[in-house]
Amino acid sequence: MPSASDSLRSRIENEMGKLLEKAIAEASKLPEQEQEAFGAWILAELESERRWDDLFARSQDVLARLAREAREEHRAGRTEPLDPDKL
Repeated sequence: MPSASDSLRSRIENEMGKLLEKAIAEASKLPEQEQEAFGAWILAELESERRWDDLFARSQDVLARLAREAREEHRAGRTEPLDPDKL
């Protein structure tokens, strides 16, 4: 029996497929030069996402260390509440 998260994921993927189809249909109406620019932009965005995913995956040890240090500083009383007005 599929879980609720599987069902939600399936609905999201189905909707994304429809959105992608619609975007491609609209892009196909553009002049060829604009279609090529659009395609290049999409491919560059996908590659950028892959690079960020890879960087985050490889940085988990560093992020865990930084989080540990932040918790230690907080417990030691070396932190103060964030005031957005002072940013």
